[in-house]
Amino acid sequence: MFGDARGPESQSETGRVEAFSDGVMAVIITIMALELRAPLGGGFADLRARLPALLIYILSFTFIGIYWNNHHHLLRAARRVTGGVMWGNLHLLFWLSLIPVLTEWIGLAIIRADGSSSPVAAALGRDLKGRISMVIYAAAIGLAFVSPWIAYALFATVSVIWFVPDRRLSRR
Repeated sequence: MFGDARGPESQSETGRVEAFSDGVMAVIITIMALELRAPLGGGFADLRARLPALLIYILSFTFIGIYWNNHHHLLRAARRVTGGVMWGNLHLLFWLSLIPVLTEWIGLAIIRADGSSSPVAAALGRDLKGRISMVIYAAAIGLAFVSPWIAYALFATVSVIWFVPDRRLSRR
């Protein structure tokens, strides 16, 4: 889809690292998805109880997706892979595997410290900025097949949106 100006030897050398990295990121996302639990009941109140876990999944999935996309383009531009590159890549993948755990831990620690009526708990309950970001990400994924540049612009838009801290949290 994006074209590849590298020669066949370079493609196989970097392609193995890229394939391994894709596999690790796929496993990370799979493990995250396995942690999701369906609501016990069929009502919206039951879904609301599962909302924090779903938001943690969405946020973690988004981070992993951003890293995967940029990692793909980085490796596509590389011409050689050395032992140092492989160890550095493995180092990155290790830290990426901790994102879901750390995201949940930080969010839960804040809510535990401040209570269920805290600004963080309230912000998680009505997250318009997060919803808009997810819509933009979904549009970017679909439009990437039309033009990668449109997708890049939309990904950059989400970054700009989040450059300014969430006002619900900075009001205090």
